[in-house]
Formats: sequence, structure tokens, C-alpha cells
Amino acid sequence: MMRFLALLSLFAALLFGETTLKIAEYNVQNLFDLHYDGSEYKEYIPNSSSNWNKRTYNIKLKHIARVIKDLDADIVALEEVENLHSLKDLRKTLQRMGVYYRYYAIADAKATTVKVAVLSKIPFVYKKEIWVSHTKEYRNILELKYKVGHESFYLFVNHWKSKSGAESRRIVSAKALKQRIEQIGYDKNIIITGDFNSDFEEYIKFRRRYKLNDTHGKTGINHILNTIKVTTPAKEAHLLPKELYNLWYDLPREEQWNYIHRRNKETLDSIIISKPVLERGGFDYIYGSFGVLKKPYLFYKKRYINRWYIRYSHNGARHMGKGYSDHLPIFAKFVVSE
Repeated sequence: MMRFLALLSLFAALLFGETTLKIAEYNVQNLFDLHYDGSEYKEYIPNSSSNWNKRTYNIKLKHIARVIKDLDADIVALEEVENLHSLKDLRKTLQRMGVYYRYYAIADAKATTVKVAVLSKIPFVYKKEIWVSHTKEYRNILELKYKVGHESFYLFVNHWKSKSGAESRRIVSAKALKQRIEQIGYDKNIIITGDFNSDFEEYIKFRRRYKLNDTHGKTGINHILNTIKVTTPAKEAHLLPKELYNLWYDLPREEQWNYIHRRNKETLDSIIISKPVLERGGFDYIYGSFGVLKKPYLFYKKRYINRWYIRYSHNGARHMGKGYSDHLPIFAKFVVSE
């Protein structure tokens, strides 16, 4: 049956001259290898009392690979990958599971503790990094350009500063990204992914959180990236030339979450698209295709996300070799006319 469906899909693509791409976004919650570099978080120092060792590392790799296999995406944007070595280990683990991502990239020009990366089944034209700042405080943004048939598109992978700091820190990353988009042009096919450490309606939710709101209500994800005005489902949405569209608006309200913090459902990760991708050209978002992977194994007691479990006590941190990530992956499908 699976072979028949694959052949049917191929026949349809040849008949109608279209290619469908699935792009996923996943924060893997600290994928550190076993090489000591000195920049690791304390609980990820290899072969220490924290129990981060060959056994727990391999469990982590297999668990993250299982999720990526179930996503079945052509391109997977990743956050919290330590380095190229851990990315390659993940790729090898996937290959042993029968999933081959031939192409890969990581934003490792700056020695930050964790980085953004991409696994891809299709080749990219180039990879570059956007330097948000020249300090280690801000992670670089990864930019890839793809060409499929006669159509090109740009993919950006972000990991903005956490909410342990105020909004002004995330605005720094937003401005760097916006500057690059303006250089490319809003008339291009642009897909922005990542862990923005921001709700898709951050401008509403953080208004009364005074520790975060040091910008008089201005947010990076909404105001700087200009995702604030169009809030309807994708098939009803119409953008002005410099507006962007957050795909969370293409889900019902009750499904708009992929992270839980103190029992509050949040959307730290997003996929954001430009006007040409939304409004029918040669490279198009497929309406209604945005979603969150919510396999039963990704939950604990049915209501908690089955995060990678580290037990903390007066003796310190200890990896228990259980769980996946504290984020649920998100995905969307796109069709390319050839």
C-alpha cells in the first residue's frame, strides 16, 4: 500500500508539474556530544556525576531521531545543537533508522554554547550566517537559499534570547533578521523558523509582565517583523508588501501551543512566511497544512510534555535517560510549481 501511494504521489507530481515540501521546526533541548569543550552547561559535562555519558547520549540521539523520523519532513530546522559533531551523530542515528538527510548545515561561526542547524533531503544553493552581534551573548541566525525547479526560497533559522531577560534583547535579533530580509526583498519567497522565545501574540501576553516589557509594549516578533496586523486563517489572509504572516493563525485557538510553562500553554516556536508564499505564486504554503506533532509518546501522563528528564537534588543534576524535548515540533507544507 505504501509503495502504491508513493507511486501515486510521484505520478501526480509529474502530471501536474508540482513538488510538495514539508518543512519542520524543532528545539531538541540541548543536544550535547561527549567531547569536553569547556563551554558546556554544567549538567552536560561528559562523564561527570551528572550521568551525561555514552549511554544517556545515545538514548537522547535515538529519541530525537524518532521524533524527526515521525515528522517525515524534507527540511528540519533545529535549535540547541551543540556543534557539528552532535549534528552529524544525529544524522547517523537517523540513517540507521532508514532516514537519510544528505545535506546539513549549522551556524557555528561563533562559539556559542548551543547553535541552530538544519537537516535537509534537498540541496541548498548556499549557507550563510547573520551576525546578530559580535559577542557570544546572541546566537547567529542561519540562512539557507534553496532552488526547486524554477523557484527559489530563503530559509532562516533563529534562536532568540530567553525570557530570563527582557524584550529588548529579543528585539536585537529581530532587527538583525529584518535588515537581512530588507536586503533580499519582501517580494522573495521567505520562510522564517525558530525558537523565538516569544508567543505568536507576544504583544498581548507580555503587556503586564513588567520584567519583560522594557520596550513600552514593542515586541520583536510582532512589531519588528510586522506580524501584528493579519490574524485570520491563511486562506482569508492578505498581506501588505512588507508584512509577514505567522502560521499559528492557521490553527484553531485550542490547538495553538507547542510548549508548556507552569501549566500555561505557549508558542515559543514559529514558522513565519512572506507575502508571495502566502498569496499564490510559484512557491506556496498549502492552506491548513501547519500543525504540531503530538504523538502520544511525546506526553507524560497525557497532559505534560515528555521533556528530556534531568533530576535535580542537593547532590546536583542527574540525567535519567528518559524523555525527548520540552518543545513539541511544528511543521508546514509547501507546493512548488515547476
